[in-house]
Amino acid sequence: MADIFDVIADATRRDILQILLDRYESDSTVSHGGTSVSEIVTALGLSQPTVSKHLKVLREAGLVAVREEGQHRYYRLESSPLETVEDWLIPFLSVDFDVSGAIGLDAALPDQAKQMADAIGHAVADTTHRVTSAVHAVSKKLGK
Repeated sequence: MADIFDVIADATRRDILQILLDRYESDSTVSHGGTSVSEIVTALGLSQPTVSKHLKVLREAGLVAVREEGQHRYYRLESSPLETVEDWLIPFLSVDFDVSGAIGLDAALPDQAKQMADAIGHAVADTTHRVTSAVHAVSKKLGK
């Protein structure tokens, strides 16, 4: 099985994941039926064999699930493998990189305001991570 980072490194696969996410978010039904291969082909303007090759890689990585209906295949996003990426990325988002001098905020904000903004940023990042993880866990238990 390919490393999740190798799988999402490909721009076409990221585009497919984005299409599946957009379709999922716009579908108001509880049980999302999936997006057909032909819909993905049309959205990307790529050949069916090319899209199918990328879908196979995404399926093997557990990032998509497929539902077969006759000769048609419907794909839906499986976000749980992306938690590995999220867990790896979160520490980088919460590091206190000193970019304030580069964009001129040093002079504009007093030290106390900088500390408060930093604390709020860390709290928001941590809360976002916790809420996202909880939503994924609940969704998984509910069979989404």
